[in-house]
Amino acid sequence: MGSLTAVAQTSTTEVLLETTEGNIRIALYDETPQHRDNFLKLVKMHVYDSLLFHRVVKSFMIQAGDPNSKNAKPGQLLGSGDFDYTLEPEFRLPQIFHRRGCVAAAREPDLVNPGMRSSASQFYIVWGRRLTSDQIEKAQERLDTMTQGRVKLTPEMVKTYKSIGGTPHLDGQYTVFGEVTEGLDVVERIQKTEIDTNFRPFLDIRILKATVTKDLSKAVEDNKSKPATAAKVPIKRTRK
Repeated sequence: MGSLTAVAQTSTTEVLLETTEGNIRIALYDETPQHRDNFLKLVKMHVYDSLLFHRVVKSFMIQAGDPNSKNAKPGQLLGSGDFDYTLEPEFRLPQIFHRRGCVAAAREPDLVNPGMRSSASQFYIVWGRRLTSDQIEKAQERLDTMTQGRVKLTPEMVKTYKSIGGTPHLDGQYTVFGEVTEGLDVVERIQKTEIDTNFRPFLDIRILKATVTKDLSKAVEDNKSKPATAAKVPIKRTRK
């Protein structure tokens, strides 16, 4: 299993994560430009090189991006490292949501972060599970409580959560800004690793190198400012 795709989004940028478990290729959504550009910036600065997947929750997600994880000792508690800025949320429901394989920004809890601003560097890749009708109903009830009824699962979202899987209870609260296009089998392998009581894998799983393999975002933005006759159509990925 290499990739799972369901809803067509626009992507002019792509990043390759070479990890100790294999390669993961990520397309970044143009619909979330702030998060896209921030991720590209950090990749180009080599921030993610040698960082660990420091938090793995089975049937949920895998998380990386803590700068403190680069030289972490065995068993060291991780997850608090970050940079000195946060990002405005870019929720794009119902088109972009927490289906399996999507990439989203981690953040501090609501009590200390009522604006739901995203971490500068920490991100997670959704795994989740395929949901039944009863589980979908419970997820909607949880969303109603967490978002005061603001977030409603559409029929298309429900269909995807039943057939592909994901984590619907996070929708409208954490910014999804990309998706895995190759290497979902690697994500699954990481997701199944043995972990300690703090959800850190016993054996270090490391991002050896992160590389920008495609970046047409600036060209597209430049074209948007030109007369309509000169504008180009943004590149779209075909989903199977």
